[in-house]
Amino acid sequence: MSTTTTEQAYLTCESITRSEAKNFYYGIRLLPSTKRAALCSLYALARRIDDIGDCDAPVAQRADRLASLRKSLADIDNATEPVLAAVAQTARDFPVPLDAFYELVDGVEMDLAGVRYDDFHDLTIYCRRVAGSVGRLCLAIFGTGSDPRAPRFADQLGIALQQTNILRDIREDLLVGRVYLPARELEQFGVTLELDERGSLSDPEAHLAGYIDFAAARAEQWYDLGMRLLPELDGRSAACCAAMAGIYHHLLQRIRQHPTSVYDHRVSLPTWEKGRVAVAALSRTVI
Repeated sequence: MSTTTTEQAYLTCESITRSEAKNFYYGIRLLPSTKRAALCSLYALARRIDDIGDCDAPVAQRADRLASLRKSLADIDNATEPVLAAVAQTARDFPVPLDAFYELVDGVEMDLAGVRYDDFHDLTIYCRRVAGSVGRLCLAIFGTGSDPRAPRFADQLGIALQQTNILRDIREDLLVGRVYLPARELEQFGVTLELDERGSLSDPEAHLAGYIDFAAARAEQWYDLGMRLLPELDGRSAACCAAMAGIYHHLLQRIRQHPTSVYDHRVSLPTWEKGRVAVAALSRTVI
């Protein structure tokens, strides 16, 4: 690609990231422009894959689109479409594990197949594909120190973030026929996922609230595991990672404190609170 075309491709990806991933974009603003542009390209492609899985097209059509995207990834060096072209350039500039995008496609295909999860081990496979993969992609841009476990830490942090998403979106997922909470755990807690006449999650005996507290406490442990990544990153990358993870971690804590808050709407943090998290991340790292 020419320099002008490359810049345009990256601007397209930045526009997508800014409009579609406010939490993510809020965190990466702490990075130098080159790394920020690279992460936007990776996000834009990951978002495209996710959007294919979530669109209203028939399942067979969505499966065909994912198959077509797999072929595009295999020939990404010759891509001219802006998002793919930007990712190709990013992969030339950074050690991007492009195989992680195939894992992400695998995870989205699990959604298309209507996969349900018997236990938490099964759920972690899904989380690793749709979120751990993104963590490892980001790590390629951040760069790491000498600890060979850094990719594992990135994977664990991604799984922590995905568990937060799952708890936040119980109602929204149920509305489209998706249940990510492990069946055996729901049975153990006496939970039957259903909506009341107002369209809110029904929980007359607070069994679901008890389960959410349990699941959130477990997700906290995954944050502890994943945050071991921070010492392996340079100052700005550590601040960026801490800010993004911190926003989701605060969201998880809010859900744990008020489990019923997810029953009738999508919980989010106000802008001022995201700013406070970012400032705290900066204060704990060296820029």
